[in-house]
Amino acid sequence: MVKQINEEPGRSDITLADLEELMTIIYHVHGFDFSSYSRASLKRRVMRILTRYNFTVFTLKSELVNNHIFFQEFLNEITVNVTEMFRDSLFYKAVAQKVLPYLSSYPNLRIWNAGCSTGQETYSFAIFLEEHQLLSRSFLYGTDINTKVIETAKEGIYPAVNLKTYSHNYLHAGGKHSLSDYYYAAYDHVIINKELKSKTLFSVHNLVSDNVFNEFQLVVCRNVLIYFDPGLQDHVINLLYNSLCPLGFLCLGSKETIRSEILTAKFRVIDARHKIYQKIA
Repeated sequence: MVKQINEEPGRSDITLADLEELMTIIYHVHGFDFSSYSRASLKRRVMRILTRYNFTVFTLKSELVNNHIFFQEFLNEITVNVTEMFRDSLFYKAVAQKVLPYLSSYPNLRIWNAGCSTGQETYSFAIFLEEHQLLSRSFLYGTDINTKVIETAKEGIYPAVNLKTYSHNYLHAGGKHSLSDYYYAAYDHVIINKELKSKTLFSVHNLVSDNVFNEFQLVVCRNVLIYFDPGLQDHVINLLYNSLCPLGFLCLGSKETIRSEILTAKFRVIDARHKIYQKIA
């Protein structure tokens, strides 16, 4: 763990030049390229790190160069995303109505949840597929750049305090049973059933630098692109496009869209409100 260092008070706001230097350090020392991430999002998260550790910008740069343990903590802070089970419940209803009838025609389904964070969305899809009699012929891949959240996703252990929200989302998403059918309680946490876990594989994948690793009938990448600048958004959407089989489906977040005219021509809009697209063969 990194010791908090007491610095002189009156720490100034991080400048754009400081932010660019930090990104250069990270790339050359650790090989992670954040140059195309949204500067506004990066600035907020770096400021949060400065406050948490009571660092100056100078100290932060020094730690990033000299302390590889701290870099992992820094990476976890920069890349962590908020997630929950069956978030945006109406989205799942739209998928049930407009996507599942097509997917049900495949003998085997491969689904990629890109930017899966701690795994709640991946397990939500596993439950969703089970209740539509598709899980037995499906396999779900959850990936994220953040190694810490991937370990949490593999464990499938979540605080029980969140279950009220998760259950509410599940019912509004059209859940057919009780969410409690898919986990068991252990003190103040719940653990996802082994049957669901057996249909998932979680691993580290960097949407910025890594390549296509399989062909999928459905790719879900929600609330990830909002952290990228337009150029990187186009790069990632092209990567997701190349990961889809002909007529495969892509699901983005509610505040995300396909902006490039070149990429727009490669997809058919299935549901504009819920950002569901189909690859044009």
